[in-house]
Amino acid sequence: MTPCPFVVPVCLPLRRCWFGSRSMIGFVVGSLVWGLTITSSGATSPNANDLTGEQIYFKHCASCHGEMGEGGDLEDSWPLEGDRPLADLERLIEQTMPKADPHTIVGEEARKVARYVYDSFYSDEARAQRQAARIELARLTVRQYQNVAADLIASFNSGPERKPDLPNGLAAEYYASQQFRHQDRKIERVDPSVQFRYDGQGSPDPELIPPKAFAIKWRGSIVAPQTGRYDLILQADNGARLWFNEENRTPLIDAWVKSGDDTKYEAEVQMVAGRRYGIRLEWFKGEKDTKAALALKWKPPGGVEELIPARVLRPEWSPPAFALTTPFPPDDRSAGYERGTAISREWHEATTEAALEIAGYVAANLPRLAKFKEQDDAQTKLKAIRSFCATFAERAFRRPLTDSQRRFFVDRWFETTDDPEAGLKRALLLILKSPRFLYREVADPVPNAPGDVRPRDDYDVAARLSFTLWDSIPDEDLLEAAARGQLREPDQIQAQARRMLDDPRAKVKVREFLHQWLRVDHLHDLSKDSSQFPDFDPALVSDLKTSLDLMLDEIIWSETSDYRRLLLAETVPLNARLARFYGLEPGEGEAATADFRPYELDPGERAGVLTHPLLLAGFAYHSTSSPIHRGVFVSRSLLGRSLKPPPEAVAPLAPDLHPDLTTRERVVLQTSPSSCMNCHGLINNLGFPLEKFDAVGRLRTEDHGKPIDDSGSYLTRSGDLVTFQGARSLAAFLAQSPEAHRAFVEQLFHYLVKQPIQAFGPSTSADLRRTFVEGGFRIRDLLTEIALVAAFAAPPQPTPE
Repeated sequence: MTPCPFVVPVCLPLRRCWFGSRSMIGFVVGSLVWGLTITSSGATSPNANDLTGEQIYFKHCASCHGEMGEGGDLEDSWPLEGDRPLADLERLIEQTMPKADPHTIVGEEARKVARYVYDSFYSDEARAQRQAARIELARLTVRQYQNVAADLIASFNSGPERKPDLPNGLAAEYYASQQFRHQDRKIERVDPSVQFRYDGQGSPDPELIPPKAFAIKWRGSIVAPQTGRYDLILQADNGARLWFNEENRTPLIDAWVKSGDDTKYEAEVQMVAGRRYGIRLEWFKGEKDTKAALALKWKPPGGVEELIPARVLRPEWSPPAFALTTPFPPDDRSAGYERGTAISREWHEATTEAALEIAGYVAANLPRLAKFKEQDDAQTKLKAIRSFCATFAERAFRRPLTDSQRRFFVDRWFETTDDPEAGLKRALLLILKSPRFLYREVADPVPNAPGDVRPRDDYDVAARLSFTLWDSIPDEDLLEAAARGQLREPDQIQAQARRMLDDPRAKVKVREFLHQWLRVDHLHDLSKDSSQFPDFDPALVSDLKTSLDLMLDEIIWSETSDYRRLLLAETVPLNARLARFYGLEPGEGEAATADFRPYELDPGERAGVLTHPLLLAGFAYHSTSSPIHRGVFVSRSLLGRSLKPPPEAVAPLAPDLHPDLTTRERVVLQTSPSSCMNCHGLINNLGFPLEKFDAVGRLRTEDHGKPIDDSGSYLTRSGDLVTFQGARSLAAFLAQSPEAHRAFVEQLFHYLVKQPIQAFGPSTSADLRRTFVEGGFRIRDLLTEIALVAAFAAPPQPTPE
């Protein structure tokens, strides 16, 4: 064989440029491979059909995209990874590669290099083999910290009253005088909300309550639907006072003695999602009052002022609850879900401020939390405080303390001071700044490990279950099961998971995931062109958000809990205002209420969440629909497709510049260049089937005087072309698509566990999908299966002191 004259000169530059740019390495390696090809063939211009896909790649592609598709230093030299079907990847290579000379690689060459790229590093399977995922060390996320702080304190309270047989609302007592005397109490009932007005001789019940003077008392709890700051609002023409989260006897709002003409009173409070906050309201009409009126309202985070609805009110009393107010830096979401992986000075400072806030709250409420009385002697108090600190540490660390840990975290602080409160605060600060609290379960799973390193045990399982389903610490039932060694078998863990799913905290977490899955968590300040849509105001947007939440809750927590109903449901919860806006007439007696009920809106045209008016309005422009925004949503969220960001931001073509074109025609015109169609060939055809719905989600049949063309198509990852005609056709495909099933399962897993699903085994995703499909698409069962997988995961490394 004749030696190749290029081999020796190439090897020396390769060694010298080893630490140079990746593009230089790609050039050199490509030259080397090319030289070897010439040598083996004995020709200077080999036939392209004789080259392998690898050789073609190194000849034309590696200088930009890197040896293993990792990307290069040049502009647009992005990593070669994605989810295009092989046939689509081949087409893309033919049309656009290499960038300096498109259409160079065509036909058999394009097929070979596409297969090489796909199998070597582009596909999911190739990346999984090349880049093994692992369970990463993670701290508590912001949401988890807020939940844990609330539940830690709540674990030392007596539980709320339980009256499951009572309807939602507040327990009300009506008195036949302006005094709350027992003998004057005439009516006891549950009021779904607090809003009334009696003028002149009006009364709640003229036969029992004299209109001249009477009083009403309400008592119960608010269940917070989301974490954040709420404005509580009293509108009262008469004397009234409101207690919230009673930690003392001082009302949050005190308008018992009227002065001036004020009738509206407000106060801001912090609440944590899924937790209950006790509320007590007293009101009276005096003999000199000519009218009687009262309304209890709120303004939720990001919402509008509205009557507090019955769905968040319970007639049971709840003990005082803690809600952390310390601000934290946001968590990293670059992987598509919140992760506690970013450690910064700001985060450390926030954890210190939060620890001080928690310690201050505990000190201010110590007798109630540590279960002693003010009149108890010093030794009794000290014993109770030290016991409280030890229990606090165990619950914060999610496991019992060893003797050495109890001394380190608790006992020594009371031996060096005569001030029990100082010892308490020092102990709490150390506990709350400890990695055992701040970081998720990180014990070494190796049995019989030396020193303080321990194997995985039932307490690890309990914590993984609680963080997976609640984003919080284990409750008493879980800790008791761990202590008895009853979290070792799959059926034991599944039984606990099913119990935990009935807790409001699980419902909150699942709803928060659904908001992220549907990408409505970013819909703030949604507004439309007031000249076209004058009734599309903040109140209507708030109603739309409520409508979506009611729809999601009903489907997820119904008996069937069927994923397919999310995409195929034929009814939408609406109140009177929404019904009128979307072209329906409210039922008799509904026009004056804010109640929601299912409506069959636009039969045959709508399909589940895909056509919920909030999503259609959210993925639209100020005055026109947007097939691009809607197509991006379908491709990314519902099908799990990855999309590169556009090479440059391009403003949409203004309708006024093309008055004779429909929205679809403008989009086709704007995205017609081949560089755009690489992505918009996917995006547009998934957005076009939703074109029968305008910028506010109302059904239409024409656009700019032309009939709507709502046809679309999709090239599946297996290479099959599917066509659609309208929203229901698209939804029917999504409901049975393995790609959509995979996207839903993996996104749910990531949101719940906050770790990459590949780190739990190469078959975990496929196994969960198979179980999900074979089990009838029950989302509750999928939640249970994900909790089971997470519970048995091996933790990454030992816990530092």
